[in-house]
Amino acid sequence: MDIRKATLGDVQSIYEIEVDSFSVPWSLESIAKELESSVAYYLIAEEEGQVLGYAGLWNVVGEGQITNIAVRPSGRRKGIGKQLIEGLMSYGQDRALEVLILEVRASNEPAINLYTGAGFTEVGKRKNYYTKPTEDALLMAYAFI
Repeated sequence: MDIRKATLGDVQSIYEIEVDSFSVPWSLESIAKELESSVAYYLIAEEEGQVLGYAGLWNVVGEGQITNIAVRPSGRRKGIGKQLIEGLMSYGQDRALEVLILEVRASNEPAINLYTGAGFTEVGKRKNYYTKPTEDALLMAYAFI
């Protein structure tokens, strides 16, 4: 498994994973804009030329806001998400970020377990944050300090 920085050539693969993973996926245009943004950093998990997952964050004022982490259904439960989150944590440490934060559906136990296992802790809730279906988000954080 190779973990590398995403490029504009990965937009279609990221979009396919978005559609497979989220009830309200980002558009191709939104993904392309993210990859061109000066505050965004995205990683790709690739094996034998196939993109199996991706993860991204915004680096803003010393904080990393994780935007999405997603893995193709065929690649799940193989440690790809863990490698991606570790890549984002390494990026954050290298850039002396103070904290990484993210939101996760309150019912998404596999993701919550991934984040908890990586050292994230629950620091709050966002009521009715998600749609399709409407659901609370857990706000989780990892402090580098």
